[in-house]
Amino acid sequence: MVKNNNQYINREISWLNFNARVLQEAKDESVPLLERLRFIGIFSNNLDEFFKVRYATVQHIDIAGKSGKRALRGMDARQLLEQITNIVIEQQSESLLIIRKIQEELQDHNIYVIKEHQVNCEQGIFLRSYFLNKVSPALMTFMLDDLEEFPHLKDSAAYLAVKLTLDSKSKTKNNIGDKLYALIEIPRTIERFVVLPIGKDNKEYIIFLDDLIRYCIDQLFSIFDYTSVSAHMVKITRDAKLDIDNDFKKSFIEKISKSVQLRRDGDPVRFVYDKTIDDDTLAFLMDKMNIEDTDSIIPGGRYHNRRDYMKFPVLGHKDLAYQPIKALAIKGLDLNSSLFKAIAAKDYLLYTPYQSFSYVIKFLREAALDPKVTSIKITIYRLSSVSHIASSLINAAKNGKEVVVQIELQARFDEENNIKYAENLQREGVKLIFGVPGLKVHCKTCLVERTENGKSKRYGFISTGNFNESTAKIYTDYTLFTSDSALLKDLNKVFGFFKINYKVNRYKHLIVSPHYTRKKMCEFIDTEIKNAKNGKEAFIRLKLNSLSDYDMIDKLYEASNAGVKIDLIIRGICCLIPGVKGMSANIKAISVVDKFLEHPRLYIFANGGDEKIYISSADWMTRNLDRRVEVTCPIYDTEIKQELIDTFDICWTDNVKARVINETQDNTYVRNELPKNRSQISLYEYYENRLK
Repeated sequence: MVKNNNQYINREISWLNFNARVLQEAKDESVPLLERLRFIGIFSNNLDEFFKVRYATVQHIDIAGKSGKRALRGMDARQLLEQITNIVIEQQSESLLIIRKIQEELQDHNIYVIKEHQVNCEQGIFLRSYFLNKVSPALMTFMLDDLEEFPHLKDSAAYLAVKLTLDSKSKTKNNIGDKLYALIEIPRTIERFVVLPIGKDNKEYIIFLDDLIRYCIDQLFSIFDYTSVSAHMVKITRDAKLDIDNDFKKSFIEKISKSVQLRRDGDPVRFVYDKTIDDDTLAFLMDKMNIEDTDSIIPGGRYHNRRDYMKFPVLGHKDLAYQPIKALAIKGLDLNSSLFKAIAAKDYLLYTPYQSFSYVIKFLREAALDPKVTSIKITIYRLSSVSHIASSLINAAKNGKEVVVQIELQARFDEENNIKYAENLQREGVKLIFGVPGLKVHCKTCLVERTENGKSKRYGFISTGNFNESTAKIYTDYTLFTSDSALLKDLNKVFGFFKINYKVNRYKHLIVSPHYTRKKMCEFIDTEIKNAKNGKEAFIRLKLNSLSDYDMIDKLYEASNAGVKIDLIIRGICCLIPGVKGMSANIKAISVVDKFLEHPRLYIFANGGDEKIYISSADWMTRNLDRRVEVTCPIYDTEIKQELIDTFDICWTDNVKARVINETQDNTYVRNELPKNRSQISLYEYYENRLK
C-alpha cells in the first residue's frame, strides 16, 4: 500500500483495509453460513457510506487543487482516487466470488438462491401472482426515450436499466426507433429476498426481488412488441455532506431538516453498474446522466445494494447463524432492587453486550418514577428506532422532573431519526439543547439529581457508546455507573457548557474535548517518556475505533523511540505504522473483527506503577480531539480498574479473530502456540465466572 512520506498509512486506504477485514469474515469458513452473508451486507453498507463521505471529501480536495493537498499530507488527490477505485474493484470482485461460494454451500443445506431462468412452472404461478398483487403496484418505471429530462436517481437506490429491442411492426405502429430504454426502481418497501413455497422436493428456494421483476418483465412491458429484452442493475451514490443555511429566522431543527432533504440531490460520487450490461445501454445512460468516464464509475456484479444480505431470511436454520447470547447480570447490581441505593455505595461497570443494557433503561425508569429525583440531564447521539430511552425521559417529564436532553441532530445518517425524536421529546415537555456551534456533541453521559436528607446528591453514568437498545446487542461498550461527587460535579459543568458555550470550564477529573483531551494525552505520554528514560516501567495501552491524528501518532512514535512499550487494539482506521525500526519498534497493533462490533475506547498508562485508566467516547482522530465535545472519564475503583485491565488483556491475546496491523497492511491473522483465545467468547466466559 502507498504511504504518505513513509510515516503514515493514508486514512482512506486504512479504512478500506478495515473493510477488507470485514470481507475476511465473509470468507471465513468457520463463520456460520448466514452470518457470512451478513458480513457481505456489512461490507457493502460500509462501502456505500465510505463513498458518500470519505470519497466525496477526497473529490472536493481534488477540485480544490493545491489548497487541498494539506488535508492529505501532500498526497495527490487524483492519484488517491485512482488507488481507491482500484482497491474497491478488487474487493468487489472478491466479494462476488465469496457470495458464489456461500450460495453453493447453502445448497448443501437444501437452500437454493435461484435466478429467473431457473424458475419452474409451479414457482412461476406463485411469482406471477406475487408480482401482480404486491410488486407491480409498488414499481416506479420510467420510459427514458420520451422524457425531456432524465429522472433524478435516488441515493443508493437500485435500478434495473431495461433495453427493449422492437420488431418492425412495433416500430412502424409507434413511430419510434428500434430500441427503447427504461429504468425500473427496485422498491425498498418490499423485502429484497422472496421466499418461494416449498415444493415436492422439500427444498427451500429464494429469489431476489430483482430477478422476480426480470421474470415478470413481460407483464410490465406487454404493450410493446419486442424481440428481446435485457435488464441490468445500476446504482448512484451521492455526496452525503450537509449544507446548513444561515437563515436566523429558522430553528435549528428546520435547518437540519432542510439540509437532509437537499442531501438527496447531492452530487453523484459513484456510479455502479452490472459489468455484463450491453455497451449501447451503458453509453445511453452515461450520456443522458452526463457522467464522464472517471474513477467514480465502478463495474460491479449482477446485484447491487448487497447490504440487504444483512436481512437474508433464516428460514428456521438457526444452526447456520450465531446463537444469541443471554446478556449477563452485573455482579452485585440487582435489576429487581433500587440501582440508586447500590450505586450510592460503589461504582459499577457495564460491558455490553456481554452484560445487559437493561441496567441503563432501569436507571432511567427508576429516575422517572422516584419522587426524590428532581432532574435528569442526558446527551443523545444515536437512538434506536423504537427507544425505551426516549420513552423513559418523556415519562420523567410527565412526572414533573426537569428533563434536559442534549441531542445531536447532525449524527451522520441518523439525522432524520434524531429530528423525529427531538420533535417528539419537545412536544412532551422535555427541554432540548442543540449542541455547540461548530462542534458535534459526541459524548455519552447522563446526570441525575436526587434530594436526600434535604441535600442534593448526584448519580450518573458515562459511556463509550450510544444509548441505543438495538446497537447495544451487537456493539461492545463500557458504561460506568457512579455517584462519585467529584466526577459528577465535573459532568455538571459539561452540561453547563452546552448552555454557555463561550465559557471554558476547568475540570479536576474528567478530560473534555475540544479544550483538554489532546493536551492531557500528550502530558500522559510525556510522563511515560520521562519514566522510560529514567529506567522505570513505562507503557501505553490503547483500545480505539480509529487512530488517524498525525500529531498524536508522532507523539506515540516519540514515546516508542524513548523505550515506551505501546500496545494498540484498533478496530478500524490506523494511520500509524507499527514495528518500524527507528520509528515505531516498540509499538504493536492488532485489530479484532468478529461477531460483535468492537466499539469501546480504553486508555491505560503505566504512570510509574500507579496506573491511570480511562474510558472515553473519543477516538484519537482530529475531529474527536478538536471538533467535538467528548468526555474521557478516569476510573478510580480498584476492582473496576482490574476488570478493565483484564478485558484488555483478553482482547490483546486473541489468536483467533485478531489481525496484525503492520506496514504491509496484509491483515494476517495472529497465530501462536498459546491455547486458542477467541476474545469475544472468552470475555463472555470471564463475566460468567465472575457471577459464580
